[in-house]
Amino acid sequence: MQNKSIRFRARSFVAFALVPEAPLEQWLLDLDRWIENSPGFFKGRPVVLDLNTLKPQAGEISALVALIADRGIRTYAIEADHIDSLGNDLPPMLAGARKTMIEEEQVDAEALAQAEQQAKTAQSPSNTLIVDQPVRSGQSIVHPHGDVIVMGSASFGSEILAGGSIHVYGTLRGRAFAGAWGDRSARIFCRRNEAELLAVDGWYRTAEDMEPSMHGKAIQVHLEDNAIQVAPLN
Repeated sequence: MQNKSIRFRARSFVAFALVPEAPLEQWLLDLDRWIENSPGFFKGRPVVLDLNTLKPQAGEISALVALIADRGIRTYAIEADHIDSLGNDLPPMLAGARKTMIEEEQVDAEALAQAEQQAKTAQSPSNTLIVDQPVRSGQSIVHPHGDVIVMGSASFGSEILAGGSIHVYGTLRGRAFAGAWGDRSARIFCRRNEAELLAVDGWYRTAEDMEPSMHGKAIQVHLEDNAIQVAPLN
């Protein structure tokens, strides 16, 4: 009997990184608040648990993963540079993160300046995703490499994730994540704000956190001193 070969295919997925911070009790309360404001947000999503800020001991990680699982969040990988290995009962260590950090430390100033210039050049109009249809409830628009422009409106329960800025020329009713891959200069613009959640580089504001005067208005959103600022669009 002839043996059949096994095929392996490489695929990339958008994963969200949870970064616990001390005090852990307060961080968990903040996570509960996020889940309450955006129920079902983590359902079916790959989540990386980044422990490089909290730096728990290896024996404490299992309890932390369990606490997160109790909230309906399944951790598919763990990033922890201070730990060499984990037990078989835990999700696997994220491979390659340590190597990337070392390589970045070895880049000299001239090479870094060239890389920054190339990144700016790459942000050309060809990297802008134009969505000429309304974004329906339950629909996710994911564009890691530039801005997203929505010509119409975004419904409740929809999501827009952009590596750059987000422009909605209609009403923004869903959730918008600008600079989702680490661009702190990204912004969100919309003609009418009815958003459930607005985020830039992982920092967020929910509808309950926004000034009532910003509801139903044309707004712009940006990050300032690790806080989301929502202002009228003049």
